[in-house]
Order: sequence, then C-alpha cells, then structure tokens
Amino acid sequence: MATATKAKPIRASKLTARAVAPAIAKKLRPLGDRVVVQPTPREETTTSGIVIPDTVKEKPQEGKVMAVGPGRVLDDGKREQMDLKRGDTVLYAKYAGTEFKLDGEDLLIISAKDILAVLER
Repeated sequence: MATATKAKPIRASKLTARAVAPAIAKKLRPLGDRVVVQPTPREETTTSGIVIPDTVKEKPQEGKVMAVGPGRVLDDGKREQMDLKRGDTVLYAKYAGTEFKLDGEDLLIISAKDILAVLER
C-alpha cells in the first residue's frame, strides 16, 4: 500500500525572487510620481553574532524599485519625466511611504520626492 509523503515547503531563492519582480510589476501600476519599492531586508545578527530582535531593528532605508509611475502632471498639463527605472536600488526617507503586501511580498509605495538617492553599483 502506498503512503503519502508530506511535501517539503519551497524556500524562495534568488532565482525565484527575480521571477517575482516582473510579476509584481505587471500586477501593479503606480499613479503619478509614485514608486513601488521592495525594502532590502536588514541583518538578523550583528558581526559579533548577537541576534537582533524585530522590536529593535531599524526600518530599512534602502530598496529595489519594482515599478515606477508615469510622473506627475505639471501645471501646464505636461508630464514630468521620472528619473527612476525598475531595478534601481534607492535610498529613501526613513518613515516615507505606505507599507503593503502583494503576493506575500512586503512592498512600499513612495512618492518620488521621498527618494533621496539612487545607489550606483
């Protein structure tokens, strides 16, 4: 008699994380000068090996751009060009934006004025 085995959970790897980015970009279209950012996860331990609990971790200020809006409409009716593109790594203001989840991914939607810099790597 055959017995059913319990399936092992699939852990997200770097390859599956890359596949999620285009899927999110297709499902979500920010409006105006808004940008969807996936915050970069912070370290769980210090260099000396001390585990940092969630209650004392600082909010991340760095993330990867997942989707970019078309730009805000200026007073003369023209649209302002956005300086960002999908895939950019950015620094943003500490308490900027609105956090939400989409398909199990933690995301942040931010106004372009709250993005401080693009990291060139």
